[in-house]
Amino acid sequence: MAVRACGLIIYRRLQSPPSSKVTDGIEYLLLQTSYGTHHWTPPKGHVDPGEDDLQTAFRETQEEAGLQASQLTLIEGYKKELHYPVRGTPKTVIYWLAEMKDWNTEIKLSEEHQAFQWLKLEDACKFAEYEDMQATLKEVHQFLCSKE
Repeated sequence: MAVRACGLIIYRRLQSPPSSKVTDGIEYLLLQTSYGTHHWTPPKGHVDPGEDDLQTAFRETQEEAGLQASQLTLIEGYKKELHYPVRGTPKTVIYWLAEMKDWNTEIKLSEEHQAFQWLKLEDACKFAEYEDMQATLKEVHQFLCSKE
């Protein structure tokens, strides 16, 4: 049976962007797992029975990064579904896009993660070693640029 997980790609806008382009001031939140290869991903996790996908994304974000739904603004019009095998089992991960309301909000990691970073697009793509995640981050950035 396929594994299903959901999460949020979270970004923040720095108070004073380094240049006149607003998108230069965007950083993405990535968490480093404390298990396996210690890879970096946005907060995400498996759907619990009776939960819808978006509820899962918010619950996992709260559990893994300590962020409440009230601290985030869900961005309309963006949803991404990734499909890949994990140890021979097909996995589907659905991401939504959310902006931090206060760029300075504290991140509180769970035991599942050992570190977090706020990263500009280029660095976020280096940390996210999987090609589909890199492509998703670039797509998100283009989406945000097109909304400016």
